Amino acid sequence: MALLIREEKGAICYLTMNAPEKLNALSDDMIAAIQAQIDALAIDTSIRVVVISGAGKAFCAGHDLKEMQRGRDAADGGAAYFADLFNRCAAMMMSLRALPQVVIAKAHGIATAAGCQMVATCDLAIAEEGTRFGVNGVNIGLFCSTPMVALSRNIHRKKAFEMLTTGQFADAAKAEQMGLINQIAPIGSLDAQVDEMAQLIASKLGSAVRIGKSAFYDQLEMDLAAAYEFTGQVMVQNMLNRDTNEGINAFIEKRDPDWADK
Repeated sequence: MALLIREEKGAICYLTMNAPEKLNALSDDMIAAIQAQIDALAIDTSIRVVVISGAGKAFCAGHDLKEMQRGRDAADGGAAYFADLFNRCAAMMMSLRALPQVVIAKAHGIATAAGCQMVATCDLAIAEEGTRFGVNGVNIGLFCSTPMVALSRNIHRKKAFEMLTTGQFADAAKAEQMGLINQIAPIGSLDAQVDEMAQLIASKLGSAVRIGKSAFYDQLEMDLAAAYEFTGQVMVQNMLNRDTNEGINAFIEKRDPDWADK
């Protein structure tokens, strides 16, 4: 049984974490499987949207705590193993954000700790009604410091700190209000709602979305003047694209564009 299932529908790639008995925990093998698919997708120009979901009753429950505890058996008490684990997980999360494709988290059940981190890392997120989100490691004495990085860059810092220090969960409605997710899908409608968004994004000019996603995250790290200077250069690059020229002409001439990058 594959630990990570990959399916494609046109320009959309669906990645399903497939360890339902472990609530799709981010074990060593799961992190490696996701990283391998990210590396392959990074050079796959036929895919425009990536959807990440979890099999069974949950999206992802975070790291595999039983596997982590086995890491303590080393002579150093697990220090080297833990450092390597968190570095590999961080690299996977950063690679996910760096993908040229738009990445949508399709969440249901629970998304906790590193699972919540993954939702926050994805470009967009849709959750089924009733989904719960938490960075609840503090409840067992492990502050969610690495999940905090993505979470605190998605929602207001006071809300992030509250979740991190209380270990309390946020339901889908609260997660949408805080900006952690984009939409809530009624029970039974999650697949259709995610597909609708994925197909809409996949219908846009791929080169423009790839340019825009990269610029979106880059400019967030700049001050206002530098961001405008940088994005002005990005606009120039975009305007010089053959398909952008065709798209503008098609709009003016009231016809469908004949894009090469379809």
